[in-house]
Amino acid sequence: MAMQKIINEPKAFVDEMLEGVLLAHPESLRAAAPRVIVRAGGPRSGKVGIVTGGGSGHLPLFMGYVGFGLADGVAVGDVFASPSSEQILEATRAVDGGAGVLYLYGNYSGDVMNFDLAAELALAEGIETSTVLAGDDVASAPAGAEGRRRGVAGIAFLYKVAGARAESDGSLGEVDAVVQRAAAGLRSMGVALSPCVVPAAGRPTFSLPAGEMEIGMGIHGEPGVRRGALEPAHQIAEQLVDHIVADLPYKAGDEVAVLVNGLGATPREELYVLYRSVHAALAAAAITVRRTWVGEYATSLEMAGASVSVLRLDDELLGLLDAPCDSPFVVKR
Repeated sequence: MAMQKIINEPKAFVDEMLEGVLLAHPESLRAAAPRVIVRAGGPRSGKVGIVTGGGSGHLPLFMGYVGFGLADGVAVGDVFASPSSEQILEATRAVDGGAGVLYLYGNYSGDVMNFDLAAELALAEGIETSTVLAGDDVASAPAGAEGRRRGVAGIAFLYKVAGARAESDGSLGEVDAVVQRAAAGLRSMGVALSPCVVPAAGRPTFSLPAGEMEIGMGIHGEPGVRRGALEPAHQIAEQLVDHIVADLPYKAGDEVAVLVNGLGATPREELYVLYRSVHAALAAAAITVRRTWVGEYATSLEMAGASVSVLRLDDELLGLLDAPCDSPFVVKR
């Protein structure tokens, strides 16, 4: 079956997408180098810069979080592929305001290797960097092996926390510390209903028959924890929340922010149906939801499905989540 995509040549997909983004949002974004996008008008002297990056195919992740109160620059890889260390270094140079640069990205081996190399090269040029890895996906490794967990949609909370603290003139150490604290209290889990098609491959990334779902599948089609018949929304929500709450563990009386994320092909109406049951499951555990985001925050091209992310809050984190931000992509709460 031919791909049903609005594209030209598959090999040109990423570069033509980036050209379209820059043409559409010149007031907010600019190219600092090939496949390196930064905030227009930056950097600001004395402010910690924030660089992220990863493979294409996940908008608004990663590029969608470049903006005021969020990240300052992004290195853009091919679809589901890491950006190069050279691109990351170019982004680092472009956002450096003299206060150091925080690297904030998902825990995937290729990204880790290239960001670590870029950090060494940046240090040789006199730019101090620090790294926070998002590893919020509880399905990707068991408790006790959190360092092997993948980063998924919960990283949206970390961008918000990092960006707000940097805008308030926090030092590199202060920005790093508050984002590390947020990451420690962040958990996510998802469910997939259908695969996506990478343009260069021209075929589905995995097979999932109609009427089935896979709990815990990753955003690149990584295996989940259970495949079975598609269940009602309230049963899906209960499973996701049970895994998330048990993993930290969260406890009665905790206050949290919740993000219900669509993977690319799931209507927002269905996401709100899911959130209804997520809210009920958290209430049953005596966990209070203080802030809620529902929409698309980390997609996987046209994959159908959703994920749930829960962030444990304290007064500082709540204030940082509520701080102003602006990006052409990020849907305000």
